[in-house]
Formats: sequence, structure tokens, C-alpha cells
Amino acid sequence: MPATGYVLDNALEAVGNTPLIRLDKIRRNEGLRCNLLGKVEYMSAGGSVKDRIAKRMVEGAEQEGKLIPGKSIVIEPTSGNTGIGLAMACAIKGYSVIITLPDKMSLEKEAALRALGAEVVRTPTNAAWDSPESHIGVAQRLERAIPHAIILDQYRNVNNPLAHQYTTGPEIIEAVVNTPSTSSRPSSGKVDAFIGGAGTGGTVTGISRALKKHNADCTIVAVDPKGSILASPESLNDDERGVSYVVEGIGYDFIPDVLSRADVDTWTKTSDAEAFAAVRILMREEGLLVGGSSGSALAGALRWLKSPEGEKIAAAEGQNVVVLLPDGIRNYMSKPWFLQMTMDAEPSPLAKQIASIL
Repeated sequence: MPATGYVLDNALEAVGNTPLIRLDKIRRNEGLRCNLLGKVEYMSAGGSVKDRIAKRMVEGAEQEGKLIPGKSIVIEPTSGNTGIGLAMACAIKGYSVIITLPDKMSLEKEAALRALGAEVVRTPTNAAWDSPESHIGVAQRLERAIPHAIILDQYRNVNNPLAHQYTTGPEIIEAVVNTPSTSSRPSSGKVDAFIGGAGTGGTVTGISRALKKHNADCTIVAVDPKGSILASPESLNDDERGVSYVVEGIGYDFIPDVLSRADVDTWTKTSDAEAFAAVRILMREEGLLVGGSSGSALAGALRWLKSPEGEKIAAAEGQNVVVLLPDGIRNYMSKPWFLQMTMDAEPSPLAKQIASIL
């Protein structure tokens, strides 16, 4: 967790250093013997794993002389969380921000962006990535037209995977290595498998590079929503290819430059229904108020652990399996899938008892 033993200079110093938490109830309910660990990224200052790349991209651009305080205008096409991280960083550092955001992304994300001082331009969700109407195309048009504007470009910026190679991955390793193995909680002392969703791909690429250096035998599993085309081999994408999906922040209709498929050992596909069911499990069983892509990651992890490839690790006491949980429910509380899960849920036996009394 962010350091609390001394005063931080600003909120950027509270980016990252998120906890690695045992998901023991889920592990037991699923019949797993390995350790199932969640890297809980909504506890970062801006609320998501994307805080890390936003901080590093801004600081990298400053070091390269690409950002001028009082003049530069940062523009970024995003599904929301990178934009929130950039808006937070730029609010602290004094840069104006324009975020281009597809229509499907939540109202909460737009509100958070505006609260941090960003201007938000909505774009059609169904526009192809290389269309002038897409969030990428509109950002490029604005960059050409506005003096001192710059797109930091999470899809190509090397600081995206580097942020995870040098912070997220090492944090995971440190937590696992520093946790002693005991008779009641055995541990291999290393990270044996990692599962995370892929959007730009920078997260899974950077973490993979850190974990493989720590343990060359660590298995890296990337999760891609059905409808996206990131998974490899290409045949994995044939089922529901191009179909729209509700979960936000993962999946794309193109391969971002920062995604290195060579750094991923295996891919798995997940549906919206699986993702949102897993969100409910994380909330009800582990008390973690996560967002939809965290559900995708858990659903993908459980699928892989029950596959011929993953079941050996699943059955081994002390093997450490880490699942990245990218953000929290803050961004999705008005979304129909969440309201259906909460406000429209079937009454529990306790609710029925209360109703019978009152």
C-alpha cells in the first residue's frame, strides 16, 4: 500500500504500491490447492492500474522536453482509466488535458475526468480504430489543430510497458518473496503464474518481462474479451469476432504496438456474463469492490486453472497464482449490469424475513 509512515509531496507519490491479497474463499470454493492472489489496483491514488503508466508517460515526456508547463495540452484517446490517471497527473503538474472517450464508457469516468479538470470529447463506440471518427482519429485531429498539443499515446509509448516492468511486476515479486512459507500457508517463494486482461497490452507485457526474469518458468496468461482480436492464435478470436462487448478497458479491434504477444504464454477468452458473475463473487466472497475487467481476469484465471495446461499448478500446494484486478466499481455504479446485480437482484432469504416482519 502507499507509504503512510511519512508525508507524501503529492498524490502521484501514492500511485502504485498496491496490496497483493489472498483470494482464499474463492480458492476453496473452486477446489484449488494453489495460492490465488489478487493484485488490487483500485487502491492506487487515481483508482486503477493505469495510474502507473500515466505517471510514467508524463514524467518521461517532461524529461524529454516534450511538455512545457503553462503551454502544453495533453491529449489522449482512452477507455477512461488512462485518462483519469493523466488528468490527475496533469492537474498536479499544471497541464491542460483533453480526453477522447468512446460513447460506451461509463458516465462515472467522464465525471471523474471533468472533476480533475479535463475536457472530454465523446466518440462513436462502433467507429473502427483507424476511422477519423474514432477516439484515436479525433485525438489526432485535435493534436494537429491545437498549438502545443501532444498525444502521449499509450498504444505506442514505451513507458506503458516499462511502468509495469519496473513497478507492478517488482511489487508482485516482492510481496511473494517476502511472505514466508508455513505449514498452514505453503509457498514456492516465487510467482508461478500470472493472469491479467489485455487492452493496450502494456500491463501484461511489462509484468511478464519482470516475472520471467524472476522465474523463467512463470506462466503468463492474457485474457481477451469475446469480440476482441488481441488473442493468439487468431483462431481464438473467431467465436463472436467483431461482436460488441460491454466490459470496459480490455480488448481492441487492432493490435497496439506496446503489446508483445511473444511475452504471453497463453490466451483465454471471456464473455461479459462470465466477467460480471466473477465481479459478484469477488465482492460477495472477498469484499473487493472491483470493476468489470477484474471479473474478466478472475473468470479467465479460473478457466485456465481448470484447463489441461493449468490444472497441474491448480493442484499444487504452494504454487502462487497472481490475478491482476485493474480497477474498482467507482467507475461503473450506474451501468445496467451493476444495477441489475445489486438493485434488481433476487431477494435473499434475509431480505424476505425482513419483509415479513415489516
